[in-house]
Amino acid sequence: MAVSVVLGGAGFLGSHLCEALLSDHHRVIAIDDLSSGKISNFTNFSANSKFTFLEQNICQPIDLEQNIDYVFNFASPASPPHYLNHPIHTLQTGSIGTQNAIELALRKNARLIQASTSEVYGDPAEHPQRESYWGNVNPIGDRSCYDEAKRYSEALCMAYKQTRGLNLGIVRIFNTYGPRLDVHDGRVVSNFVNQALRNDPITIYGSGQQTRSFCYVSDLVNGILKLAITGDSVVGPINIGNPNEFTVFELAQLVIEKTQSKSEIIFKDLPSDDPQRRCPDISLAKESLDWQPEVPLEVGIQYVIDWYKSQGVTS
Repeated sequence: MAVSVVLGGAGFLGSHLCEALLSDHHRVIAIDDLSSGKISNFTNFSANSKFTFLEQNICQPIDLEQNIDYVFNFASPASPPHYLNHPIHTLQTGSIGTQNAIELALRKNARLIQASTSEVYGDPAEHPQRESYWGNVNPIGDRSCYDEAKRYSEALCMAYKQTRGLNLGIVRIFNTYGPRLDVHDGRVVSNFVNQALRNDPITIYGSGQQTRSFCYVSDLVNGILKLAITGDSVVGPINIGNPNEFTVFELAQLVIEKTQSKSEIIFKDLPSDDPQRRCPDISLAKESLDWQPEVPLEVGIQYVIDWYKSQGVTS
């Protein structure tokens, strides 16, 4: 039976990954400092005898006695309110924390799956974004703590791959949504759905013509697991996301329609360094992993709406 360590396991993505690994008969050790993750994200599987949770900041050395097959490093604030309010913690998690994840993987002869992000492309001059594109990132802007932490973590992992033979896979994650997105997460799907369910004004920053590509969480996790089981044949970085592009305004309209909300749409100033277009080229994922997303946005959004209603979010 494979043993997997999920760093950041109490987070939105990390908890879904833990659940999928348990369903695939892994023993799972989730490690999280709970700075942004939540114990309640384990509700569906906390009683599983194959699941263990350890509360720890991964900037501290990770000392585990068990044999380990996979280390999934998903430990990082990912929502804008979290990383903007905690820039030093975000940078340390991407640097010191990644170093500790690498050292754990090397000690255990395990495969490391490093979570990176489409934010490494910044406000892209290339569209859609291929993995070969080097990006257009402001290294000292408001969002730089997250962007640069992820760019550094990629570079650090690749250096260990080249010099120490680290068994590595890097996944660049595009906008992902699904159940367990915190009400106050600050990402566009959670914002819009919660505003609509409460009949509050839906807030669009900028003109609303900026685009995003939304990948449902089960599709994302499926791609990550496919990357993990390739052994060391696929390193990446590899884009995992949905190539169907929507404007933010179109998303707002879809959410209003699905919730039958009375919300009006209001517009506010666009935050600095907010990308105008974001859409993955997933050719590499199709070729290397035989992966592509399956859940259309109108279906996934309904799942999210139903989940928030189950959590008591209503007008």
